Amino acid sequence: MEGNQTLKVIVSGGGTGGHIFPAVSIANAIKKKHPEAEILFVGAEGRMEMQRVPAAGYKIVGLPVRGLVRPLWNPKNISVMMDFLKSKKMVKQIILDFKPQVAVGVGGYASAPTLNAAYSLGIPCLIQEQNSYAGVTNKSLAKKANKICVAYSGMERFFPADKILMTGNPVRQNLLENKISKEEARKSFGLDPNKKTVLMIGGSLGARTMNESVLAHLDEIRQSDVQFIWQTGKYYSQSIAEELNKQAEVPNMKVMDFISSMDNAYAAADIVVSRAGASSISELCLLGKPSILVPSPNVAEDHQTKNAQALSNQRAAILVTDKEAKDKLIGIALKTVADDTQLMSLGENAKKLAFLNSADVIAEEVYKLAVEYNNKKK
Repeated sequence: MEGNQTLKVIVSGGGTGGHIFPAVSIANAIKKKHPEAEILFVGAEGRMEMQRVPAAGYKIVGLPVRGLVRPLWNPKNISVMMDFLKSKKMVKQIILDFKPQVAVGVGGYASAPTLNAAYSLGIPCLIQEQNSYAGVTNKSLAKKANKICVAYSGMERFFPADKILMTGNPVRQNLLENKISKEEARKSFGLDPNKKTVLMIGGSLGARTMNESVLAHLDEIRQSDVQFIWQTGKYYSQSIAEELNKQAEVPNMKVMDFISSMDNAYAAADIVVSRAGASSISELCLLGKPSILVPSPNVAEDHQTKNAQALSNQRAAILVTDKEAKDKLIGIALKTVADDTQLMSLGENAKKLAFLNSADVIAEEVYKLAVEYNNKKK
């Protein structure tokens, strides 16, 4: 920044890995370009970001903000609204103390009070929308944002066209920097370095349908010459462990509640079976990974199906619906992983849809807004 001013940025949002990973990636890109920058995260108390953000090396402040309870006339929503107003008051004070030149919102509960407070104090705001169908928080904040960074075309349906910037979704940098070989990556999971490998991930919290799909086809997996790395999600890990204890051992399957070294997991895999969250799709495309996508039906406006269709229409992924998954998913995975020609085609088509340097492009926009803000104050 000009003179002796330090670049100060507030980043807000979270709730799921799909919001947290892009937020941390943007912060990392800002720090890479401007090492002196001070970045403060604002999250929701009790949510995943309160652990993940400090683990990435950033300071975070928690707000008592929560989601509305359905149906909307539920009396519990009175206390939800009280917590929202309390959060807005708290974050206003945080902004006055920290004095940021720009606020970044990535979606999730904490984004709304933070960007509303920033806007009311004249701080420029940037929104990053990961999905092909905009989230409620981001739609409500669109009028207040100076810039809206998106990953899919056609977002004029939700946002003012003159504010939209097509950037793609930032992904975890270590995924792109990982140079480990497929064989070494498999060994790191205690697997045979020479066997075809399927990676099953249901998101950081898990996915019941995908877990049920595996449990229903343990015999097929056991009898195949294919290895599985299976992330069950913390929510389901205990019940799955109990179920597996009743069954014969499956030596060609590595079961984990959460995979911390996702870069190695991707490197080990010939094909990835995943939910169709925006961050996961961005990672798969950047890495050119063949994938089978099982959209979650439990998300707003069924946006994961729209995300998955954007790939399957380009033959860049195979789409299996949540309803079909229990019967068909493992069979399709075993058939596809054995077909080298199809694997190569899926991977190449996915790579064509990738956005490079998303975090850097967004970091540059953040910096521009900060400079504009400083110039106005002179």
